[in-house]
Amino acid sequence: MAVSDLSGFLQPRIDADERVNLLSSKFGIKADNPDSGDTITIAVCGGVYGLTAIMVVYAWCNYNYRPIKAKGLSWVTCIYISALLWYIGNIGTNGHMWVTGAWMHCKVWIIWFRVLFCYVFASLNIVRFYSLDRVFNQKKPFTRRSSLIAGAIVILINVVYCLVNQLISDSRTVKYEPLFEVCNVTQGFRIAALATQWILWACCGVLIYRLRNIQSSFNEFRESMAIFVVTIALLIESTVTYIHYKYYTLEKNRRIQKTIMDTIASNLIIWLIIGYPVFMSIFRRHEFERKWIERLANDNNKTAYDFTSNQHGTTYAKMNDNGDSGFNHSNLNFGGNNAVNSDYADNAEFVDPGSLRTDSTLHGQDSYGDVNIPLSLRSNLQIRRPMLNSPTMFNNPNTGHPQHGRAVL
Repeated sequence: MAVSDLSGFLQPRIDADERVNLLSSKFGIKADNPDSGDTITIAVCGGVYGLTAIMVVYAWCNYNYRPIKAKGLSWVTCIYISALLWYIGNIGTNGHMWVTGAWMHCKVWIIWFRVLFCYVFASLNIVRFYSLDRVFNQKKPFTRRSSLIAGAIVILINVVYCLVNQLISDSRTVKYEPLFEVCNVTQGFRIAALATQWILWACCGVLIYRLRNIQSSFNEFRESMAIFVVTIALLIESTVTYIHYKYYTLEKNRRIQKTIMDTIASNLIIWLIIGYPVFMSIFRRHEFERKWIERLANDNNKTAYDFTSNQHGTTYAKMNDNGDSGFNHSNLNFGGNNAVNSDYADNAEFVDPGSLRTDSTLHGQDSYGDVNIPLSLRSNLQIRRPMLNSPTMFNNPNTGHPQHGRAVL
């Protein structure tokens, strides 16, 4: 009989067929040992995560493509990493491997991989939705420092939660059963974990509802609703599985189903965030970016811009602002060299924001109060104060004739 190491001494391993018979008779189920079906599941699901990784890498390689940049790739990357680590936890938790060797450390795989990164995945989505709510609804900045603090707080909260469960007795949370070579998870621990997931995604639902009126270029309400629907479907499936099929990890079909559902949901959420702009950057790159910028120009107050066409493309120039838009009270003037160009030559002056703000030292000059400037401009445009003796619409000899009663600045 084979042996396995347990707590510093050798224990005889149970025969595979005997293990199946013991588990089936004890729990009244049709138990199955890990086999080639589990290996195929691991490989296929790993391939899905690999495909998503390729998309994320492509997005980073095209970071300066404005519709992609607007999605916040740093957060998307963190969400992907948490999903991948969640999947690694699923491999050890859902019974796809023989629970021997390193896999015997049940608390590590269940608490510190599956539970922790499942929670981090949801928490990072909360922070991402909150950043949009803070900028567009609350009209407040969300700087790099703010994002780092928010990310650190949610991760710390989740780590503390897992640490508490680690310190609680194994008999009340997760315990390795050497006789059957399985990880035994108590029902109380499962219910607590499920309740926490429902609370996290309920917070996401509240934030998603608040995002419904964001200006068009940055409105993610439809994508966010799709994310919420996918998540609720997964939560319902998880609740039924954990409560009704308590020994699903011992049944081949059910454990494979659970791993596949988690994989599809976590990857689909990432695709819903950045899949569309990535797809359009491949197949309709210039046309999509041009239309995206046109929508950007029409945000808040359609009369705030004047449109002129030339051989290089379409130029959008900021006009007087009299409406209730995010530009109000900012008194910004855009020089001709600060206009947004949607031509293919990419003549606009764009900067790498690094966060949802405009640096106050662009070109060595102070920026205007960027709290009232929409993300679309704070992230991308270099906004400068008119310099002393610089040409304006009143003294610039090159100023064009007014169009429709309005002068192009």
